[in-house]
Amino acid sequence: MAAADRHRTLGVAAALALATAVSLGLGRFSYALLLPPMRADLGWSYLTAGAMNTANAAGYLLGALLLPRTLARVDARQVLLVGSASTALMLAAHGLVLGRDALLLLRALAGMASAAAFVSGGLLAARLASAAPAAASAGLVLGIYYGGTGLGIIVSALLVPPIVARTGAHAWQWAWIALAAVALLATAVTAAMTRQLHAPPAAAARSARFRWTPFAFALAGYLMFGIGYIGYMTFVITLLREQGLGGGAIVAFYVLLGAGVIASSWLWAGLLQRFHGGQALALLNGLLALATVLLVWSAHPALVFTSGALFGAVFLSVVASTTALVRHNLPIADWPGGITAFTIVFAFGQIVGPSAVGWVADGPGGLTRGFAASAAALALGALLAWRQRPLQPETQ
Repeated sequence: MAAADRHRTLGVAAALALATAVSLGLGRFSYALLLPPMRADLGWSYLTAGAMNTANAAGYLLGALLLPRTLARVDARQVLLVGSASTALMLAAHGLVLGRDALLLLRALAGMASAAAFVSGGLLAARLASAAPAAASAGLVLGIYYGGTGLGIIVSALLVPPIVARTGAHAWQWAWIALAAVALLATAVTAAMTRQLHAPPAAAARSARFRWTPFAFALAGYLMFGIGYIGYMTFVITLLREQGLGGGAIVAFYVLLGAGVIASSWLWAGLLQRFHGGQALALLNGLLALATVLLVWSAHPALVFTSGALFGAVFLSVVASTTALVRHNLPIADWPGGITAFTIVFAFGQIVGPSAVGWVADGPGGLTRGFAASAAALALGALLAWRQRPLQPETQ
């Protein structure tokens, strides 16, 4: 692959990565920064706070269930851009309401829009990766796409706290509106830089029905990942505040976590390309369990920042590992069905995770006990994923 072609491919991957920055970084993970002021302002319990991300995940699941038919009729790039722009509009609407039920509805609608952007973007990234003749480049393209979430996390960390720190009632509402403005700008850049990238509806229409059984252990391991990781990403800022970490340190923690997500593109690209079974998913789940346990063991700043760096460097690569698993083991016509199936179990896990951790945190032991439950789910996910075998012979 010529250097110019390689740079062009990676540039398109970076443009696609802005969709993950919007759908996950701004649309979902910014909520961890907004949860403490919203909870204090609106008088929420941990269960109610967790229910907001449960609603987001439920909407994400519904969006994922609707996608196969949508992708059979509409080009994936169009779905990506509509989903990304709709996510931005839903974020703006978050800043216009105060009622719990209205916010639950908006979280669900944002989840639906995020699923459209994230899954269709994953399909486009998989196709882009397949066009890269160098094996390492394929893994890097997927890593860059999913690593784009880190940019959204960093922007959220730098944008939200200064706005929330403003005096006046409901200052967090302005933070949602600012996030929406950034999301619209990112969508415009994605649209401008991906004009030549398409996944025609005809390709999706020819897709055979995805068979779940051969991927049972990977799907189960991914379900446990969805349950475990979302508890961390929903409540980690609240936990750190309870443990006495200052505002500047919390911003640094979240920026470090986001930088880890971006770095994961390069850290795990070779791993995703090398293993065709569940080994990558198992290893990454295990590392996430370790990162979560660190916050259970101690609130020492060294362990806190180690946890954030490790978690950030791993968690989105778990998502990339499932796309790589589909790419390694299924024909191209079956990729939409495979990616959607993994997205569905991911969404189920995210539905259970926030409310379950919130429910545990409302009882004895507080958030520390909730994080222990998240770590246990991630460890179980690692054990399940390790049993997944490749459907096709591996070529080293």
